[in-house]
Amino acid sequence: MQPLDSPARPGAILSFDFDGTLYHPAENPPVSPRLFQNLERLRREHGALWGINTGRSIGHVAEGLVDGRFPFAPDWVVAREREVWLPNEKGRWVSHEPYNKQCEANLARFFAEVQDVLDAIRNEVEEHTGATWIEQPGDPAGLVARTEEEMAWIMERVQALTANTPHLGWQRNSIWLRFGHKDYQKGSSLAEVARHFGVATDRVFAIGDSHNDFEMLSPDVAAMFACPANAVPDIRAHVSQGGGHVCLLTHSEGCAEALEHFFGTGA
Repeated sequence: MQPLDSPARPGAILSFDFDGTLYHPAENPPVSPRLFQNLERLRREHGALWGINTGRSIGHVAEGLVDGRFPFAPDWVVAREREVWLPNEKGRWVSHEPYNKQCEANLARFFAEVQDVLDAIRNEVEEHTGATWIEQPGDPAGLVARTEEEMAWIMERVQALTANTPHLGWQRNSIWLRFGHKDYQKGSSLAEVARHFGVATDRVFAIGDSHNDFEMLSPDVAAMFACPANAVPDIRAHVSQGGGHVCLLTHSEGCAEALEHFFGTGA
């Protein structure tokens, strides 16, 4: 799977959350053909480069592209909310260095510094809830709750326990939570993508549906931002209050609607 032909000069960056926004497996097809038509049109008309900005690993993104029946690959991927990946001439995903390497080194040092706080959170979660603590390579601290209600209780405790650790952040998507540094999230990663391709913020578009999309749905990162109709209430309110576009349509149809809202429908 190869990206669309490269534009002579990148003219816009389009950033899509994957699960719940761009891709919805319960629909047939999982991604609307209308979206792909818009991406091809915006490549021709604006030199737009599009990408996926997700909490998935890069391997899981590749699986999603196959499952979603994508006719062409993205021009870039942000995986695990912080890793930037670019396709090489053979279509294989290559880590964007030195950005990714520096990011991982900084996070390793940071996690060592806040280990006591993370241990306190883990003890609280395991003593009072049925949530599962997750430790894995590259993501040494995270958890999955049983329900949204349980996650809401956990978030209250997390906020209290981290009050004196201002740089400890987290990325939440429904019942999933990943801890990290507040400087490394979807917004900072999208800013690095735009910097790499030489595209100004006023030509950056972003759309997402859940809590881990807050940072990229900001005029400081993307002058054009939106959420599909199925977005969680907090995201819908954030987008509306910030002057973004709250779509009437869900999932990838909402993505197409948002692109047409900001870029028009073409000739």
